[in-house]
Amino acid sequence: MVRLRLKRFGHRNRPFYRIAAFDARAPRDGRAIDESLGHYDPLEPDDNKKVTLNRERILYWLDRGAQPTDAVNAILKRNGIYVDFSGKARRRKKRKARKKQAADQNA
Repeated sequence: MVRLRLKRFGHRNRPFYRIAAFDARAPRDGRAIDESLGHYDPLEPDDNKKVTLNRERILYWLDRGAQPTDAVNAILKRNGIYVDFSGKARRRKKRKARKKQAADQNA
């Protein structure tokens, strides 16, 4: 399975992260499958410089079934790329549809 994860760079007390596609079994700072898909600097005061994303490549990997980690998913959501990979929303929709169908049958 391929995951979109953060790869930590920077000095002690000054983290800097790259977003990259990894094999799920690879270590956090190990070799990525693909080139850098973007970067995230949590200490940058300007929100415009804090995150840079290569949307085309991120969407490519998401279409191929890559799943973002929670941290990467939060970054993507803040930047307009919505990903529902948890499955909870799908189960919730199915449950809601079943309840509605049962209510319609009983009425």
